[in-house]
Parts: sequence; structure tokens; C-alpha cells
Amino acid sequence: MRVALALLLATALAACSRDAPRGPVVLAAASLQGALDEIGAEWDRRGYRTPVISYAGSQAVARQVEGGAPADIVVLADIEWMDMLVEHGRADGTTRRDLISNRLVVVRRTSGPPGAGLQRALAGNRIAMGDPDAVPAGRYARAALVTLGLWRSVEPRVIATDSVRAALVLAERGEVDAAIVYASDAAASNTVAIAAHVPPAAHPPIRYSAALLTKSENADAAGFLGFLASPDAARIFVRHGFVPLPRAAD
Repeated sequence: MRVALALLLATALAACSRDAPRGPVVLAAASLQGALDEIGAEWDRRGYRTPVISYAGSQAVARQVEGGAPADIVVLADIEWMDMLVEHGRADGTTRRDLISNRLVVVRRTSGPPGAGLQRALAGNRIAMGDPDAVPAGRYARAALVTLGLWRSVEPRVIATDSVRAALVLAERGEVDAAIVYASDAAASNTVAIAAHVPPAAHPPIRYSAALLTKSENADAAGFLGFLASPDAARIFVRHGFVPLPRAAD
């Protein structure tokens, strides 16, 4: 599991943050890595203690939390895993925030002709995607392909991975013909190009959800969560290819 230093806190807890022995420990979905690293760097520049962030697939993160991993905040790419953690008393549902959205795309080492379409983009013997039985990106992708009538032809060629970033790596190395990943993953790569976009209406809405863990005792954790949901953090997410959530009218 890759560990990176990063992240935040809130102005309202500035005094507490300066006295805290360490920043919050955050378990986060792998697809958030580039954005959260930058958010962490920004928070550090503001003079606050930097949280320690561990990245993995959302299903792996949820299982770590279920197993009692010592952490303060969880950020997942799938509301179903967060629902489970809240129902099992591991995450505090009253602190839950939906942060950002994303889009699915098909990437290849060569993008192919413009307007070739999704079916053409998925040509080849091996298509990498997150495990559709466990990884949120894989579940979204399967749902979309079922809706579009493409799943039956694609399924025998699927190489299932334990995270969406792992699917991206296979495409970058040329070990598969194409991969279905998030647009934010494609934006982070200099090796692959987007060959097609998956229609958002063909799958359930993508939501990244964050919450405090019920056993957290870190004084800065609530402030960190608040900063994650702030407009400043949203701008960084969008710069990394994420999609802002629609806001309710005032």
C-alpha cells in the first residue's frame, strides 16, 4: 500500500491543529491520489499539520476500516461501501459528505480515430477494468456496458483489477488493448489517450463520499473533512479531471 503525505484541516480549528501531535490519518480511494496530494500540499502551505494518507481500492479501504485499521477519515469512490461502514458503526453517518464526481472513459496507448465510438474503442483481446464485483469503477463500467448492450461481448475479454489505477497501469504498459478508467486517471497519465467517453446516463451517478471514523480521537479530523468539502479543495479536484457535484439552489 502506497503512503503519501498530504492534506488539510479547517480555519475554525486552527488553534487545535497547531497543538495536535500529528495530522489525521486518512484512508482514501486510489483514484484520488493526485488530487489529494495537491490538496495536502496546499494545506501544508497554510501552516497546518499534514495528514497521512494511505491509498488503495475503495473495497480494500473499506475492509481495512472494517478490520479496525487506526485512522480518522475514510474517503471512498462508492456510496455502497460507505453505506456499509455507516451501518456497521465504523463511520459516523452524521459527518458524511459527498465531495466530487467523475466520468468513465476508455483509454488506449493510441487513441484511434476521433468519433470511432465506444465499441471501436473497446476492440482487442484484453480490456482492463476494476473488478466489477468489488471495485466501484468496475461496477459503474459494467452497469454502463449492460445498459448499452455491450457487456456480453466485452465480458470474456475483461482483465479485472483490484483498483482503477491498476487498470490504468496495465494500459500504460501495453499489457492490455484498452482500459476503462476515470477521466481523472486519464488526466494523470502521459502514456495513454482517451479513445471514447462512457455516457454518464448509462450508469449510476459516481460519488466520492467522505466521513469521520467513529473511533477517531484526532482533534483536527473534523476540520480536515470540512476542508475536503470546501470550494478551494473542489477547484483542485476539478483541475485533476474530477467533476463538481450539482449544488442545491440557495
